[in-house]
Amino acid sequence: MAVVTGVNGRRIIVGVTGGIAAYKSAELVRRLRQKGAEVRVVMTSAAVAFITPLTMQALSGNPVHTSLLDSSVEAAMGHIELARWADAVLVAPASANFLARMAHGLADDLLTTLCLATEAVVFVAPAMNRVMWTHPATQHNCQVLQQRGVRLLGPAEGEQACGETGAGRMLEAEQLLLALGNHWQQGALADCRVLLTAGPTREAIDPVRYISNHSSGKMGYAVAVAAVAAGAEVVLVSGPTALACPAGVECVAVETAAEMSEVVKARAGNSQIFIAAAAVADYRPTVVWDKKIKKDAAELSLSLARTEDILAQVAARSDKPFCVGFAAETNDLEKYAEGKMQRKRLDMIAANLVGPGLGFNAADNALTVFWQGGKQDIPRADKGIVARALITLIAERYHAQSTS
Repeated sequence: MAVVTGVNGRRIIVGVTGGIAAYKSAELVRRLRQKGAEVRVVMTSAAVAFITPLTMQALSGNPVHTSLLDSSVEAAMGHIELARWADAVLVAPASANFLARMAHGLADDLLTTLCLATEAVVFVAPAMNRVMWTHPATQHNCQVLQQRGVRLLGPAEGEQACGETGAGRMLEAEQLLLALGNHWQQGALADCRVLLTAGPTREAIDPVRYISNHSSGKMGYAVAVAAVAAGAEVVLVSGPTALACPAGVECVAVETAAEMSEVVKARAGNSQIFIAAAAVADYRPTVVWDKKIKKDAAELSLSLARTEDILAQVAARSDKPFCVGFAAETNDLEKYAEGKMQRKRLDMIAANLVGPGLGFNAADNALTVFWQGGKQDIPRADKGIVARALITLIAERYHAQSTS
């Protein structure tokens, strides 16, 4: 289990909205206080139908606020003063209704008003039925919130209270604690230039067909966001994805391995850290048809040639940056990952198993990170949380190497 740091002495508002996942908020508040945080709880009118304010008061050690016109709020510190008090606001669970109201800038209860009035970072941990989560309206609302700087934590995938299975489960308390702790580790890569690749590449067969893989780019994009949060200047060289360029990141779009290689070659000499998170196609057709291949023959053979090994080329440079590779494996994870690290002379490698529900196209991931003489597991969590933990490790090893 990763060590949670950063919340000791912090002042955190935990917002609770209506939903069965509200029971997890009690454990979250208990763990926050155990880690040394000062916690105040704000509950919506729907939340009190699922868990009592008395429970949250006992766990937080402070009065629970449930109304914008609550006399205990106005008499004690005022809702604006409460918003100023916080170092962070974490809404867990955040219902689909709350996300919609927040995205539209409504301030019709205490919690939405606090989120508008606070200058602290706001985190939301969505929790809802899988269909509600994937609905275009919910996805649009989340994109709007992220563009405004709200940090989205989760949701996770799995069995839901309604009996269905899919994305929409609220993250567990330990995962949320890890995300909060990582937030206060910012600045570890201040003044560093990070070059990062992400997504798949496509190698054309004819004008309508290509060779590629299942990479969605989500992990690489999450690493880019985490690196910016740590103070780095980030260039993201991305293959084709459906993802928007993260705020504060310079994005360069490419399609083929050759195009990605050219951009990386041009940028590597000006970077302190290179993170190769892209799933680059290993082979490309030696002949590319200029017209669509018709289905006339019973069989079709393709001649394939290896693509350039971008990571190995960067690691072999005389002015090489700190090189971090990725290894997605279906078996023998440690053997193949360490072999790749040694063979390509990498400084670190982040390895993960891929398969149903994990790795490619999944919301969650888990990594085992190796370096010369050490390794550390990053437990399964939302890819944003995993990315921040990975960046923390990269920063530690990079600075250790720089001062040795």
